[in-house]
Formats: sequence, structure tokens, C-alpha cells
Amino acid sequence: MTLRSPPLFWRTFLLILLLIAASLTAWLPMVHVLEREPRAHQVAQHVVSIVNTTRSALIFSDPGRRRELLADLAENEEIRVVPLEPGDNVEPLPTDAFVTLVTGYLRASLGPATRLAARVNGVPGVWVSFTIDEDDYWVFIDRDVLAGDSGKAWVSWAILAAILSTLIAVGVARIVNRPLAALSRAAADLGAGQRPPPLPDAGPREIRTVNHSFNRMVAALDELERDRAILLAGISHDLRTPLTRLRLELELSPLPDPVREAMIGDLEQLDSIVRQFLEYARPVPSSGSARVDLAQLAREAIARNRLEHLPNCRLEQGITLPVCAIGHATELDRALDNLILNALRYGRGDDGELRLRIEVRLDHGEAVMAVIDGGPGIPTDQIGRLLRPFERGDTARTDAGGAGLGLAIVDRIARLHQGRLVLAAASPHGLNAQIRIPAAPPPGV
Repeated sequence: MTLRSPPLFWRTFLLILLLIAASLTAWLPMVHVLEREPRAHQVAQHVVSIVNTTRSALIFSDPGRRRELLADLAENEEIRVVPLEPGDNVEPLPTDAFVTLVTGYLRASLGPATRLAARVNGVPGVWVSFTIDEDDYWVFIDRDVLAGDSGKAWVSWAILAAILSTLIAVGVARIVNRPLAALSRAAADLGAGQRPPPLPDAGPREIRTVNHSFNRMVAALDELERDRAILLAGISHDLRTPLTRLRLELELSPLPDPVREAMIGDLEQLDSIVRQFLEYARPVPSSGSARVDLAQLAREAIARNRLEHLPNCRLEQGITLPVCAIGHATELDRALDNLILNALRYGRGDDGELRLRIEVRLDHGEAVMAVIDGGPGIPTDQIGRLLRPFERGDTARTDAGGAGLGLAIVDRIARLHQGRLVLAAASPHGLNAQIRIPAAPPPGV
């Protein structure tokens, strides 16, 4: 199974997002290193201030009220002062980079003999020693003084940076891909047989060059299409005049009836070829599209081609629901007539009987007009080739009744309506020719 390549928008979006993520990944550790020393200095100053304030309060307080002062510090400031005993069980502070910086600042401010501990006699916290009149004490400070509040702050900043990065990536991807999306839509319209509006001559130089080249190509194709239509229409029109004159002369000539009928048949075949040239050369309708009832078109085509009264023709109809599409009724009539004519010519069975079924239905949002015959059908390897102009199947090559433009005209009309012509084998044999175009939404939607 071949994996589908993601659209260009998502490629650009993911690349920009990965670039931003890589930048943030490289930037966050650098910021963490750069802010470590200022934060360590700030924490150390805070601890030094607590120790010096506590020490001064104890030195200059009334000895009789010193016990009350210690109780007040423990209750309101969560600072406890206890005597330092030689037998205290002391656990040193961790040795990470931040704590090492804090320890260095503390000893530089309080003296190299200052002792620091993470746990004393099983009580966790930050313990700092100081001396009053040659008596050693511990100042106990909450452990959070070394942790700080940077953890939650970094999480908040990371979430905010991720949201902003995503929004920026979406905006940049849209700006970068907007001209390419416009070019893609214009190319799709051109491939569907429509002339897209000119692309803007704006943006980066590469985009302007591509748009200018595309506009020039569309103008050249349009001019070529007009020249081709004029050429085919001129040739076909000029041929019809001598054909009509020859038909009249044959009718008045004293030829034997079999010879006359054979020659008239040849002229009718030539006239059919000329008519196909005219239909293929017909320009795209300039009038706007309208809502068309395809079921009604199919019923009119059945009546117009007198299918219910043809000899040796068994007709089935699968037209039950009103199926509508937005398009040109005249063009769709022509496409349906061509499929019916193709079935009349090549869809008879070995017994000479024509088994024909005409369907109009909805299929997953598509309006389907199908002409199904019970003839010999078309080999699968020839289906794609028969959609090209002037191509005919092996069975049709022996019949000079057409120029190989019938299916090409139907395919062109289907693409004009943003659809397609689908040729498939019928069951048990024959050809299933389907015009599939987008169905119109219900009225009022």
C-alpha cells in the first residue's frame, strides 16, 4: 500500500513547528544556565538576611524575653533557632550546580566556618549555623527557599510558547502556501475544461514568474482552442454544402435503386462525421449554469430517439427519483444522445436484438446518467484510449459511421460539469457508460 503524501500546507506547517520546537529546546537550557547564577545570588541574599536578622535580634534582645522571641519566629516566620550540638546527626546539602552556587555565596557572606545541612537529627530543611558569644546555633529555614518557584513558571512559559509557536506556524504556512493553493485551483479548473481567472502578479519573484507563465499558457491554450474551433467549424461547414448538392443530384439521377441507396448511405455517414466535427468544435457555453432535472432529460432523450418504438429493442428504465445537477441542459442532452447513438450502433447482441437500459440515480453525492447495452462491449485495455478524440475500438473500425469523436465529446461535456465519463463492462456482457457529475443540493439548501 502506497502512503499518500501530505498536502504542502501540512508539510510547511510541520517543518516550521519542528524548527520552532528545536529552537525552544536549544534555548531553554541556555536560559536556565544564564538565570541560575542571579537566582542563586538572590536566594543566598535571602538566607543571609534571615540569618543576620535572627542573630541580631537574639544579640540585642532582652535575655529574659529571648525565649518569647524564638517562639514568635517559629510561629510567624517559620524560622527556628536551636543550639548546635556536637552529636547532631547532619546530612549535607545536595551537590547540584544551583545549590553549590548558593553555598558559595553564603560562606562568602557569613564566613567560611558556616555549616550548611539539608537534614539535622532527621528534620529536613535548610540549616545554617551561626555563633553568638562563642555559642553555636542552627537556624532552620523551610526547604522551599532553595527550590524557588521557577518550576511552575517554566511550565507556564513552555505552554504559552507552544501555543504561540503553533499559531505562528499556522499563519506562516498559510501565507507561504496561499499562492501555491491558488495555482493548484487554477490548474484544476484548467484541467476540467474551464478557463481560470488570471493569477495575481504579486508576491515573491519566483511566484510572480510562475503566475505569469501560467497566465500566458492559459491565454495560449485559449487562443489555440479558438483557432481549432474555427478551423473545424469552417471545414465542416464547407463540406456540408457539396454533400447536400451530391445528395440532391443522387436523388434526381437515373441510377439503379441499390446503387443510389448505397451512395446515399455513404453521404449520410459523411454527414454524421461532419456533425461530430461541429459538435466537438462547439465552444464552451458562455451562458451561466442552471439547475437541470437529469431524470426529465433522460425521458426526453428516450422519446427523442424513439427508443420505445425501435424494432428489436428491449428498453429498460431505471429512472425513479428526481435527480438534479447544476449545468447546461443542451450540453447534457448532447452527451446523452451520443451515448444512446453509440449503443444503437455497437450495442446489439449476436441475435441482432438491442438490450438497452437507461438509468438516472444518485450515488454518494454524484448524479449518474448511465446507458447500458448488451453488446460485445469494449476490452478493458481499450477504455482509456477510446476517450481520446479520433480513437475507435476494434469493433467500430469496420463501421465508417463516425469519426471517433462521440465518446470524446461526452467526456468533454462531463469534465465541463466537474465530472467524468466512466466506461465499464456490463453484466453479463456489454458496455456500461456512465456520466458522473456532482449532484445539486435540494432546493432551499
